[in-house]
Amino acid sequence: MAGNTITKPSDLSCTPSRAARELGLKRGDFDLAVHLGRVRTVPDEEGGGRRVTHAEIDRLRSAAGFPDTLLDSVRTVGTTDGAALMEVTSARFTRLARLGLVVPVKFYLNRYRAVVWLYLAEELRQFAADKNHTSLLNGRTPERLRDQLQEGLDLRSRNWRGRHLGFLLHKATDPWERAGALASLLDPVQVAQIVQDPYERAHLNRFRPDPPAHGAPGSAAAHLAERIMTADDPDEISWLRADLTQVLDEARCHRPAPRPTGELAVPRPTIEPTPPSPSLSERRPEPMPELAPTPDAEPTPEPERSRGMLGWLRRRSV
Repeated sequence: MAGNTITKPSDLSCTPSRAARELGLKRGDFDLAVHLGRVRTVPDEEGGGRRVTHAEIDRLRSAAGFPDTLLDSVRTVGTTDGAALMEVTSARFTRLARLGLVVPVKFYLNRYRAVVWLYLAEELRQFAADKNHTSLLNGRTPERLRDQLQEGLDLRSRNWRGRHLGFLLHKATDPWERAGALASLLDPVQVAQIVQDPYERAHLNRFRPDPPAHGAPGSAAAHLAERIMTADDPDEISWLRADLTQVLDEARCHRPAPRPTGELAVPRPTIEPTPPSPSLSERRPEPMPELAPTPDAEPTPEPERSRGMLGWLRRRSV
């Protein structure tokens, strides 16, 4: 009997929630570990999303230093803790982030609907340990960079979008999924200009990943998160549009967008062409039918009859 037992794919893997508990991670940290490639996932053959194999969980649990090593690799910090980790002031840390020298990996909105950027602690330690960054951490900010900051340069949102797009493209297994990832960072108007076919656009929308959840749908927090998700820099929009156009060509070759099945054409009856109507100048006046004389009535002269009809019409209209 044991030789006839069929092993189902679900018996060899588990859901992300179960895998997070097995690895001692919070769900948000687990998702970040997947994005960073720390935890490998496989597609669910039954169409239920991604899963984690038991072999992958055993591999991580048997690694040296588990679970501290895994936890430290996905630890995130905000501006204050990040500045303390790099031994700089919070103001200097913010300048480094606005210049794009340190890149956020996540964000959330606090109760005042202010954006709080989070950074990988591991990356901040590596940045601080690099001797090439000593002048940026301890010296005076170069004049060129100061001018950019005074002009309002802030690359945090754009850099987060670029990083988030990398996560989405990494797990995409289909050209339509890659196209959906690119489209998720563009304004719908931009997407409509590129994908003018309504059936293609509807098919593409099926592969647009859901934005990070921030607040109830339609709330002010959700609108703010949507703005962060949408590219607003002209250069960024330009290369996103170019990449989307290229990937869409690949997707069309891979699998055209489905279209509704057309009904059988019903032959239309043949209609004989109608000759053109003559112009008003070419028309002949149609003869008026003559009224038969009423018995026992004396013929009335034509002018009198006309005056009687007009008088009758005037009386009807009063």
